[in-house]
Amino acid sequence: MRPFTYEALPGRVVFGAGTADRLDEEADRLGASRVLLVGSKRAVEGPAERLGGLVVGSFTEVRQHVPVATAGAARALARELAADCLVSVGGGSATGLAKAVALAHPLPIVAVPTNYAGSEMTPIWGLTSDGRKQTGRDPRVLPAVVVYDPALTVSLPAALTGPSGMNALAHCVEALYAPGANPATSALALEGVRALARGLPMAVAEPEDLEGRGQALLGAWLAGTALAVAGTALHHQVCHVLGGAFGLDHAGTHTAVLPHAVRFVSAAVPGEMAKVADALGASDAAVGCYDLARRLGAPAGLRELGLDEADLDRAAELCADRAAAAPRPAGRDELRGLLADAWAGVRPTAAGS
Repeated sequence: MRPFTYEALPGRVVFGAGTADRLDEEADRLGASRVLLVGSKRAVEGPAERLGGLVVGSFTEVRQHVPVATAGAARALARELAADCLVSVGGGSATGLAKAVALAHPLPIVAVPTNYAGSEMTPIWGLTSDGRKQTGRDPRVLPAVVVYDPALTVSLPAALTGPSGMNALAHCVEALYAPGANPATSALALEGVRALARGLPMAVAEPEDLEGRGQALLGAWLAGTALAVAGTALHHQVCHVLGGAFGLDHAGTHTAVLPHAVRFVSAAVPGEMAKVADALGASDAAVGCYDLARRLGAPAGLRELGLDEADLDRAAELCADRAAAAPRPAGRDELRGLLADAWAGVRPTAAGS
């Protein structure tokens, strides 16, 4: 067994149906008295009622990929209101915006996820400016408390449930070969794959079934926890480039790219990808990821997300500058081929075919 380092990240997780009703208790535990809510207008309505007089304001102009200008406006409001705690409600965009505020003004975050992004478990932040998404790690942005309430996800439509869940699956898969991968993160990631494979089809078929929603949310938690320590590599680097440069939907991009990134790295990490296939109940990891996405009705290709075929050359060049951490060397030509398959949405061939 090769040597490794595992750094356990601090944080409190409250999991279960109805746990969002105890938001005021979690704020009290942190000693908060001036809460700034971060999320869409609809998302923050319930938490605002539960937190009552603790709330001093809300920032509802949430945007994907956290534009620098949006982060600046949220930071200014937090400063103006003298907020001492942030409560983010929503998906990865709301969590990411709260992180951007905490990066400049160290405030504890209580994250209340309403989809399967998993970013609430990581110290990874991201900001987009001039078509480029910059990411980094900082312990100040790791939420102090995460409240996972499956009841808050039942209204998530199938069109969003599928891609959001595939985003979580991508976290699990990449955690198996990212630079910080180790036995602990791999165990978390593989259990996350199993939970997502169980829960997501149930969540799409029976949206109000709390068992399926709970399994999917459990998978997202495990996915984020594993990725937080293991870090990111080729798949996430490609998706960050596509999101920042072309403004593509974050979860949809992960969905379209994942099977082809898995096909590409499988030659370098065959053992890890065999475990993914087994956890998915498939004979091949790349095919298993693709078939699950189809079962969930998620987008098959990047062209469905609005990427022009004419942009593939530029995308490959941009990705080639960011692929240094890949487990397999990836130059412009290799990435151009990967992106072409992801754009077309073709079913990958099984390894050895």
